[in-house]
Amino acid sequence: MATPIGNAGDITLRALETLRGVDAIACEDTRVTAGLLRRYGIATPLFPYHEHNAARMRPQILGRIADGQAIALVSDAGTPLISDPGYKLVREARDQGLAVYHLPGANAAITALVLSGLPSDRFLFLGFLPHKSGGRRAALEEVRGLRTTLVLYESPQRLADLLADAAAILGPRDAVMARELTKLFEEVRRGSLTDLAAHYAAAGAPKGEVVVVIGPPDAAAEQADAADLDSLLRQALASMSLRDAAAHVATATGQPRKTVYARALELGRTGDSDGTPPDTP
Repeated sequence: MATPIGNAGDITLRALETLRGVDAIACEDTRVTAGLLRRYGIATPLFPYHEHNAARMRPQILGRIADGQAIALVSDAGTPLISDPGYKLVREARDQGLAVYHLPGANAAITALVLSGLPSDRFLFLGFLPHKSGGRRAALEEVRGLRTTLVLYESPQRLADLLADAAAILGPRDAVMARELTKLFEEVRRGSLTDLAAHYAAAGAPKGEVVVVIGPPDAAAEQADAADLDSLLRQALASMSLRDAAAHVATATGQPRKTVYARALELGRTGDSDGTPPDTP
């Protein structure tokens, strides 16, 4: 079931009733969940269930459920299974024919998306990207062409690096950094990826949990970029080999070499490297 992501009042009546009525509560950190239970006068027993003990604890939890006990699963904040290993417990419970119910409620990704003002009809949740720049850029490259809003989590310490990599791969898209959601010092900062990256590089890491929302690519800007790329490739192909032309244009534009090479290859195949149709035999 979902628990508050900041403001302790953001818990449903159904969740409180369930927390009082179950036999035990599986939680990430018993100290965190104990604080929530004390606020509402709930004395249900707690036990830890997290990524470090999950493999050992899952059979025990499933055994208790099979014996007729009701076990609630909560995370430290928000909705379980979102960026945590709880899905494995749900999957194995389903595989064993055990009943599973979800009590909906707070979620940081959805809250940030709603506050962002960015298109919300289609969005992709990316969770946490790889910590190192190379893996992070590769992950962003995979979703670069998707016409959808992107939502992801990041630690405050890596925020500036994430924004810089996102700006390099995705371009100056509209974006939002949301932190301390539902809390007293909630902040929603809007700007382009480029501007946000520059701001946090200078200001340093913010405090609190961070959600980054990145808008979809601008269709008009994409068309303009594609036209510029083709123009640069045609100029380079007039005096260079295809491989050298792609490398030269990739360096000049900062675009991934594979992407530029694929476009150069396409222009070469269609005979359009100089803007004219291919010769016919």
